[in-house]
Amino acid sequence: MVSDVVPPTRTDPLVAEASEAVGGPVGDHHAPHPFWRPVRVVLAVVAITFALGMVQKTPCVQDHWSGDKSRYAHMCYSDVPYLYTGRGFAAGYLPYTDNGGRYPALEYPVLTGYFAYGAALVTQALSAPPPDPAARSRASSSDVFGLPGVAQESWRYFDVTAVLLAPFALLAAWFLSGVHRRRPWDAMLFAASPALLLAGLINWDLLAVTAVTGALWAWSRGRPVLAGVLVGLGTATKLYPLFLLGAFFVVCLRRRRMGDFWRAAGAGAAAWLAVDLPAMLSAFSQWKSFWSFNDQRGADLGSLWIVWSQAGHTVTPGQINLVSWLFFAAVCIGVLVLGLTAPRVPRVPQLAFLVVCGFLLVNKVYSPQYVLWLLPLAALARPRWRDILIWTAGEVFYFAAVWLYLGGYTASASSGQPDRFYWFAIIVRVAAELYLAAVIVRDILRPWHDPVRSDGLTDDPADPSADEDATPQHALLAGPRHATG
Repeated sequence: MVSDVVPPTRTDPLVAEASEAVGGPVGDHHAPHPFWRPVRVVLAVVAITFALGMVQKTPCVQDHWSGDKSRYAHMCYSDVPYLYTGRGFAAGYLPYTDNGGRYPALEYPVLTGYFAYGAALVTQALSAPPPDPAARSRASSSDVFGLPGVAQESWRYFDVTAVLLAPFALLAAWFLSGVHRRRPWDAMLFAASPALLLAGLINWDLLAVTAVTGALWAWSRGRPVLAGVLVGLGTATKLYPLFLLGAFFVVCLRRRRMGDFWRAAGAGAAAWLAVDLPAMLSAFSQWKSFWSFNDQRGADLGSLWIVWSQAGHTVTPGQINLVSWLFFAAVCIGVLVLGLTAPRVPRVPQLAFLVVCGFLLVNKVYSPQYVLWLLPLAALARPRWRDILIWTAGEVFYFAAVWLYLGGYTASASSGQPDRFYWFAIIVRVAAELYLAAVIVRDILRPWHDPVRSDGLTDDPADPSADEDATPQHALLAGPRHATG
């Protein structure tokens, strides 16, 4: 029986050329392997990539996360071990509760905070001898590191967090492989990505990535309520999963199926509120730290704003907020117009990528792990290895440059001169994101270039509400219908 899975060696020119080293593209009469089905291969690859990501952090682990030289020179930095002592986890404080002013409020949404706290409990349960809770509860953030066993725990805390995050990487890959039933190999763009290897363990962003991929999977199965719940849970880990509702809105409006959107939005709001409400009621000032922190922060790492400010231009947080939100609103309006006027109804990942990319382009900060926000959306929006590799190259270049910048390797602080190499890296990253966004916009306007529907006529196979009669086809007549793009 011939599999109906779309083989990348026959549809992706770069993969087809690379396959010549192992015998060429798959033949017409090939039979699927009895065990190594595409999903299992994807899961095996993501496991290897994640394991290599842990290995990549080895220099920092061996240095006990104690030296700037190691974490920047070896590019192995992670927020995880530092926040263990810096936000009260080592002292046993539950996030979003009153800690007597001994620790800064945790500047993360609640599900991230609770996950980090759970990892702290596991870490302390594995510690011997067990920690003294009374002594720790009296310690402040400046002296908790000196308490017996805390230094070793902070190192172990990273290992525990990595082990707990590994299933989320696997689950995200599984979700991606199931969004398009005939295109499970598209998930390989996520599973084998250098971006996942390098950035997967910098922070807890894989939680939000899994929620987003799960929402896309649920939407493709015609389950808008479940998709909304996962969007709500994702928004309780990071803000950006909320933007997925914008893509749902455009598609539902175009297809005149707004009931699906309202069910998703309502379920998302309920899920978010159910998770956040306990923290809001127990310590509202602690809960809102995520929002106030991001509102008050100025131009920060990786953003175009830091280039602007370091070039000598004074800009206040309020001015950045205003300009950023105006630009983002313009992007959202542009995506709406694009979605309503395109020859075919755009695919949800295409619209979602454009919205999230627009948000990141003018955000106050672009931390190195933010590449994970775009990675699964890019894999589904433009499943072509050439374009994904071009974009990834820009992201990896920025990843290297940011650690060189923080370590002072590309500009001397004593010289008083700004680090122009770091500026260049930021611009390269932005250019790479704009390149991929432009290709996706081209695919929307000329759907015969879209790898998922290269004939230009088929609807999104991941949209169960697709209706061939819902969209006019006259605009397709101007272009070829069988280009591989």
